[in-house]
Amino acid sequence: MTRPLRALAAAGLLAAGAIVAVALGGTASADTQICEQYGSTTIGGKYVVQNNRWGTSAQQCINVTSTGFSITRQDGVGSTSGAPVSYPSIFVGCHYTNCSPGTNLPVQVKNISSAPGSISYNYVSGAVYDAAYDIWLDPSPKKDGVNQMEIMIWLNRQGPIQPIGSPVGNASIAGRTWEVWRGSNGSNNVISYVAPSAIPSMSFDAMAFINDTKNRGAITSDWYLTSIQAGFEPWQGGVGLAVNSFSQSVNTGGTTPTTPPATTPPPSTPPPGNAACAVKYTATNVWNNGFTAEVTITNTGSSTVNGWTLNYNLPSGQAVTNAWNATVTQSGSAVTARNVSYNGTLAPGASTNFGYQATLNGAFSAPSSFTLNGATCTRA
Repeated sequence: MTRPLRALAAAGLLAAGAIVAVALGGTASADTQICEQYGSTTIGGKYVVQNNRWGTSAQQCINVTSTGFSITRQDGVGSTSGAPVSYPSIFVGCHYTNCSPGTNLPVQVKNISSAPGSISYNYVSGAVYDAAYDIWLDPSPKKDGVNQMEIMIWLNRQGPIQPIGSPVGNASIAGRTWEVWRGSNGSNNVISYVAPSAIPSMSFDAMAFINDTKNRGAITSDWYLTSIQAGFEPWQGGVGLAVNSFSQSVNTGGTTPTTPPATTPPPSTPPPGNAACAVKYTATNVWNNGFTAEVTITNTGSSTVNGWTLNYNLPSGQAVTNAWNATVTQSGSAVTARNVSYNGTLAPGASTNFGYQATLNGAFSAPSSFTLNGATCTRA
């Protein structure tokens, strides 16, 4: 599934004629009704609640309380094979220049000692939606526009919807087992942790999910945490969905210890023909004139790979237009993908992946062979 950006909020883009106008950065002293497309208010002197109806022109309203919010009107209808219609949510940090009061975000991951949070939801039946706890990160201390990494924690999903990308395994985090999905919406990378059944409330350390994402090679400790959000992505219906309560802190002062090597060893290059790698190539989305693909590289050898270059040929009629998690170039049918700064080291048994979008002329087919640093890889 491909979703556009959640919010394109700016004062000049707010819908005219909103039922209730609530200024960005206003304060809710009592229950406050927001129907403005990107309207928001602050509560508790710490959090921002936003309507964020980004995917439909149909009306949506939320009632903001002193501890959360509820959806009181939701007229939009989204295709279950496409994007949701909105993301009403409560957050700390900065989202499209809208920063919560007194926030210490953005802050580098390596300087975070803990990020304790808790959430309590109210769910409804007969609607199609997910309940998502979102964590946004970027290589820079970015307060405006889209961040490069989105972590989604799906505490509930109802209806025939699925996260972006494809499943890549399971993870045990915060005392629970989660199905892990990975992909890109074309503007940012997404790792989603999906609960097997609905979780109405949870208390946990958000750093557990950030560290798992880091261990997957998607970010580094030098990246910045910019915001943490909790709310709903409705596709159809959703009146009565509510965040009953939300708390989130980001404690700094801890430093992730790093011990750089005295010297940088040269790239490990297995001899040609001695397969020390495996490649899994997955088309995550194919349409009539294009596709997105995810490539997973696994080091099956006994030596660490320090810097990698993957070579392969794309079938006729395919051309890469943009990529993530790797530097990808193409000459004719020949494709060269090189690691970026944060995913060049592969210990024995370790994996990393990258993806790209490409144009397509004719029927889709996958590459037939791959070489990593000159060695032919097996197909996973």
